[in-house]
Amino acid sequence: MILNIDLVSDFVCPWCFLGAVRLDRALAELRATRPDIEPRINWLPFFLNPDTPPAGEPYRAFLEGKFGGPVKAEAVLDQVREAAAGDGLQYAFERIATRPNTLAAHRLLYRAQAHGHKPERVRALAHALFAAHFQEGRDIGDLDTLADLAAACGDRRELVREWLERGTDADKVQRMAAGLRRQGIEGVPFFILDRRLSLSGAQSAAVIGAALLQALETGKPS
Repeated sequence: MILNIDLVSDFVCPWCFLGAVRLDRALAELRATRPDIEPRINWLPFFLNPDTPPAGEPYRAFLEGKFGGPVKAEAVLDQVREAAAGDGLQYAFERIATRPNTLAAHRLLYRAQAHGHKPERVRALAHALFAAHFQEGRDIGDLDTLADLAAACGDRRELVREWLERGTDADKVQRMAAGLRRQGIEGVPFFILDRRLSLSGAQSAAVIGAALLQALETGKPS
């Protein structure tokens, strides 16, 4: 039985990283009792700050400007760390120098899905993008970095690098993101389950799991 999951996220959103990890956990628990379920995740683009400069911007300065100074910014990061600790997810915010423009990163994931890469490969790439930014402090707006991440997930580095350089599918990704905002999605992560139910925020794995079951029950023929 197919279970379609649209996951709207941005790779500079720490709650999206946590939401993806919790979704993985919820799906693992679901498959343990429902091995007949075949989840299909469709990653959709969102831009937290569409006006981010193409080369990115200094990370700490952005946070402090957004949250009102270094003390308040650190308090927000502590909140994220505390929320993620129970899921075994650790952030290395101190390693992040640049808050990147994520258009190229979204294009890369769009390419993987459009080219029919296996779901596990697409998932690995998505998680690699999150980890590169939040755990390794790498600039995921940099095309060489993105090509390296794609290669580590089984793609051909030189082909990916050339594709990124051409700007291919930038218009499609931007239209998709704009369309999602027009539908009323203003915060991420945002889950759309089997086109029947929606779930907003980095909910717990238990809450996500319950929503997945509800989507399955709703989809049963009467």
